[in-house]
Amino acid sequence: MKAIIFDMDGVLLDSEPFWQDAEMEVFRNVGVHVTREQCIEMTGLPTREFVVLCYKKHPWNHKSVEHVTGEIITGVERLVAEHAVPLEGVLEMIEFFRAKKLPLAVASSSPLTLIQTVLRKFSLTETFSCIHSAELEEYGKPHPAVFLSTAKKLQADPPQCLVIEDSFNGLLAAKAARMKTIVIPMQAQRNETRFDIADVKLYSLKEFSEYHWKILNTLP
Repeated sequence: MKAIIFDMDGVLLDSEPFWQDAEMEVFRNVGVHVTREQCIEMTGLPTREFVVLCYKKHPWNHKSVEHVTGEIITGVERLVAEHAVPLEGVLEMIEFFRAKKLPLAVASSSPLTLIQTVLRKFSLTETFSCIHSAELEEYGKPHPAVFLSTAKKLQADPPQCLVIEDSFNGLLAAKAARMKTIVIPMQAQRNETRFDIADVKLYSLKEFSEYHWKILNTLP
């Protein structure tokens, strides 16, 4: 492995409840009922894509898709600033890779402003040599564009990149980019066999060790 690419939501922090709360509240305000389960299923999609899908099923009149998307992102940023903490094991994992002198990146479906908010909150702004958002790509996850663009910025060949993900959409994107993968599914999805396509599957980042690193480096 020559470079490490972290997803953000569900990897650096447990932001999924923030997204779910913000999405349900904003959609409720435009008269659309969205369940927490539906929000979970859309994990990994860019926010605007989720909003467009909901609009196509249940059109509303008084706010644009862009306005609703902005309200959701603003709501998540507020919740992150007030309540976010790093997930258990993530700081140790970052130090593991830094000790190996590997470049680190964040590639997320979240907008750049939110990525920057999280990194400032955790004092990690200088830790990552590259941050990239799927909002800058024509297609979001599960399309591999966000990861391929990140690898290009890192000047690393995709098969020599390791992606750390929590969502199935993100896992598919990393696989489509021909990258090695670690997946940590959210608790509600841990027993779903579809996540078994990952090279390494963990329940928590704190489980990661030199043993897993050696496995990843022996894969073709």
